[in-house]
This record gives sequence, C-alpha cells and structure tokens, in this order.
Amino acid sequence: MRAEVVKMADGALATKIAPQDNREVDQPPAQLDLLMNAWLGKFTANVSPAALTNAFADWLMQLQLSPAKQDELRRKATKKFLRWWAYSVNPVGNSQVDAVLWGRKLEPLPQDQRFSDPAWERWPFNIIYQGFLQTQQWWHNATTGVRGVSPHHEDIVNFTVRQYLDMLAPSNFLLTNPVVLDETLRSGGRNLLQGMQNALVDLRKIAAPDALDANAPYLPGKAVAITAGKVIYRNRLIELIQYTPTTATVHTSPVLIVPAWIMKYYILDLSPENSLVKYLVDHGHTVFMISWKNPDSADRDLSLDDYRQLGVMDAIDAVTNTFKSTAKATQINAVGYCLGGTLLAIAAATMARDGDKRLASMSLFAAQVDFEEPGELSLFIDENQISFLEAAMWEKGYLDTKQMAGAFQLLRSNDLIWSYRLNEYLLGKQAPKSDLMSWNADATRMPYRMHSEYLRQLFLHNDLAEGRYRVDGRTISLTDIDIPVFAVGTVTDHVAPWRSVFKLQRLGPTEVTFLLTTGGHNAGVVSPPGQPHRSYQVATRAKGDAYVDPDTWQNTAPHHDGSWWPEWEGWLSARSAKTKKASQLSLAICDAPGTYVMQR
Repeated sequence: MRAEVVKMADGALATKIAPQDNREVDQPPAQLDLLMNAWLGKFTANVSPAALTNAFADWLMQLQLSPAKQDELRRKATKKFLRWWAYSVNPVGNSQVDAVLWGRKLEPLPQDQRFSDPAWERWPFNIIYQGFLQTQQWWHNATTGVRGVSPHHEDIVNFTVRQYLDMLAPSNFLLTNPVVLDETLRSGGRNLLQGMQNALVDLRKIAAPDALDANAPYLPGKAVAITAGKVIYRNRLIELIQYTPTTATVHTSPVLIVPAWIMKYYILDLSPENSLVKYLVDHGHTVFMISWKNPDSADRDLSLDDYRQLGVMDAIDAVTNTFKSTAKATQINAVGYCLGGTLLAIAAATMARDGDKRLASMSLFAAQVDFEEPGELSLFIDENQISFLEAAMWEKGYLDTKQMAGAFQLLRSNDLIWSYRLNEYLLGKQAPKSDLMSWNADATRMPYRMHSEYLRQLFLHNDLAEGRYRVDGRTISLTDIDIPVFAVGTVTDHVAPWRSVFKLQRLGPTEVTFLLTTGGHNAGVVSPPGQPHRSYQVATRAKGDAYVDPDTWQNTAPHHDGSWWPEWEGWLSARSAKTKKASQLSLAICDAPGTYVMQR
C-alpha cells in the first residue's frame, strides 16, 4: 500500500491510503468458493463443518481402533450407572460403609456452581443432577485419552461435547431446577413474567445491535472514559488522546498506551475509581491513549502493518512532536494491552531493527508474542476454520462483533451464557450493571485483511516468535528489543494464558520484569488499589541472566497482597525520574473521549 500524509478539513494531519492491486482472492474462481462458504456460514454460526467433521472423524476412527479404550468405557459406564442407582436408593448415606455399599455422591468441579444451592439436595433433584454429573464425567473420559487422536482434534471434540452437555444441564430448565420452582411458587410466577420481559429486551438488542441506549448507565464520556483530555491527532484509523495533567509537576517521559482494537479503548479508563489512566495522571505521568476506529466495509483492505504504521508509529510520531515543543526528552514509555501489546512488540522490534531509539521501555498487559500455546482460543484456529471465517469476512469486509463475542462466550459458557439465561429468563433477575460489563459489550469490528493476516501469521504459523515476520519486506526479531520490559499475566486468563505470556522471557536477552496477578484477562488488569482479595507475584530477570521456566518462577517469585498497579507505577517512575512543570493542553481537535469511541 502507498501512504501519504494529508491535512483534513478540521486541520488534523491524516494518512491517506492508496488503493492496492486486486489480490488473488478477488479473482472469479476464488470468489465462487468464498461466496459458497459465506452462504453456508450463515447456517453454522461461521463454524467450519469441515473442522468439526475432521475432528470427530479422527476421534471415532481412533476409538474404533482402540478396543482397550472401548472396554474401559464400557466398564466405566456400568460402574457409573450402578453408582448412580445406588445413590438413588440411598442418597443420604454418608458413612464409609454406605459409600462402599451404595456409592458416594459425586461432587461438581470447584468452579461449577450450578448445583451449589441446598435445594438441589432434595429428591428427585439430587438424583437428576447426580445423573448429569456422572454422564458428564463419562463423556470427558470418552473424548480424552484416545490413542492416536491429534491433540487439536481431541480438544475440539471434548469442547464440543462439553457445550452440548452444558446446554442440556438440568439447571437450565424450569421443571428440573428446584431453585426456579421454589421462586415460581414464592412469587406466584412473577419471575417468569419478568423473565419474558428480559428476553424481549434482549431480542430487541439482537434485532438492532447498533442502536445506542441513551439510558445505559455506563456511556463513554458520561460515566466511563471521562478522564479529562483532548484528541490531539486523528487519521483514518486512530484518534490520539492526551490527558490533562492533575499534578503540579509531571515526568518528562510520556506514557503511550496501545489498547486492543477488538474492543473500545476505555477498558483502561473506566469509571474514575477503576481507571488506570486516572491513576497514572494522578501520579504525575503524561498519558497518551490510542482510540481505534470501528472499521466498516470500506476498511476491508487495512492490513496488520497498517495498524502498526497508522496506529503505533503515527501515535509515536505525534507524541514525539508534542514533546519536542515542551521538553528535551522524547523517549516514550510504551504500554500495550492484549492485541495492542502484540502490535506494540512488533513495532518495538521493527524500531530496534531500524535503529529508532524513541522507546524508553515497554510494558505488556496480558499480551502474547509467542502463539505456540495460545490457550482455548486455539480451538477456533486451524486451516479449515480460518478459511471458513475468511469467507464470512470477505463477504462483509470485516469480522462482525457478534462472531468474536460468541467465541469468547463459548469459552466460559456456564458463566456467560447459561447462568445468564437462568438468572435473566427463569429467575427473572437482571444482571447487575458495571463499568467492566458495559465495556465488554462494546466491541468493534475487524477488517477482513488485517484479521486474516493476524490469524494466519501470528496464531496459525507463529511467525513473530519464530523469526519469520516481515515488515517492509525484511524480517524482524524480538531478540533485537533492548529496552526494559514489564510483562503482566493473570492467573485465570483464558484468552492469553499467563504461561504463554511468560514466553516473552525466552525471546530476548533484555531485562524483563514479569508480574503474575490474580484475576482473569480483564478483571486482573483492572485492579485498582483497595479491592479485596487481590495479590500478585513479581520478579525481574536482569539482562543476560539465565532463563527460568514458568513453574520454577511461580514457586520462587515473592508474593504480595493488594493491587499490582503501584508496583508497576513505581517501575515506570524509575524510568521517568526527571520531572518538569505541568502545562495545560492547548492545541486539540476535540475533547476526550473523541469521536471514534462513539462509533457503533
């Protein structure tokens, strides 16, 4: 692509992208294939039938070739039925003798709270849920440990069967859920009427997904994303926000935050008590934030490198130009969250290769640079599934927000799908609103070309970690990064597992401080001081020190109670030791949070 800088009507500098030549995908033979797959995807929720068929065929064929496994499953089925029958005729037996004669009650997994209410111990509901748990356990045995099945196919089969079982769980139905029946009797059925109203509200949201609810409690610019600042730069992909200082003096090295483009930027600027931006500004840091545009079909040919150039590099240029007029120091402390961290690492490696010294440090929050073990999202990543997904993206020009949200919901279906439907539709309760939940529903689309490149080059082929990723026709290497790095992983992250994030330490000799905090991908990062039950571990590998594996690190790194934010802010301040008098912002395009964050 060709890029040139132009001045927009509002006076802001912008980068204009010239159209690129048609690629092979736009030729008639490929078009027919894509149209066929896009049409089929409308009936399969864009899940590749070929991917599922290959996985189940592999499992079934190998199971047929494993008579010992078949015999084991027959024995387990008989044993589980007898155990369930024994419990059914004597469900109150608790002694060791009872356990031997009649069968001990099967306990759900620690994270499974569906049957925790005491009402489930009443007959016949205790027998129903015990039968479900026995069935669930048997199917787990059946779909795992079959000799010869590829690990990826085993994961797909086990995951798919688990989703069907979760859908059929007795907790999901009125007549088999004692908690719902009790509430129906107590309220005279008002819970079911309220549940119908809640369902109608959700149906209206599905019918008009882009409609903005003016009465929503957490709207950007009103309850969230309200830290004072100005949009100082805009191009076709980003708005750059500079936040107003709140201290008399500020550090001379500014902080530039690169959030993930899959969601709106304000995960790091939620309500004031949960805002990392406000925390940094109140501690004397000059903070800049990238706000990504919500792409549409006209942006279909934006590439992953466009995101690097129009996003990270244009923002670095704007920050550098801003600080040239106010301070001699122009080195930037760059911060990347999730996909934004991956993109920042690509930009940092490119800058290191090209001798660009404008970064003083790099901080990565729940961000992967090695995708060999990317976690449960790998269930949706193989050649079949990517090719099928590309067809849907090609037809629209982008990946729809519902498709990615659906994938994330499936990874935690009990919490995000079935528990929600139980509470909203059967119990008639409304989920409590929070700034984090509202942000989680405010997704963005992803351009066809960029997302295809991201899935293939990073997830599928792991080009970045293995030294094959090319920028401007030349390869880059993460081992060239020679600035201090602060990496944060979260204990229960299902999107970027902390051991995968930890692999950054294998890819270069530079100083790396790794911090592991309690919580998940989002709630672990949004961890302001004062919240209960928070803790973290942290340790620094000095430049040139030997590599320590993640298990050894976890067993030896010191534990600390509380939020990790002060730990990181102290690390940041140590790399921004000098201060200067704060000055108010003057030149600006508009007030924060800007216009791109409002796009539906």
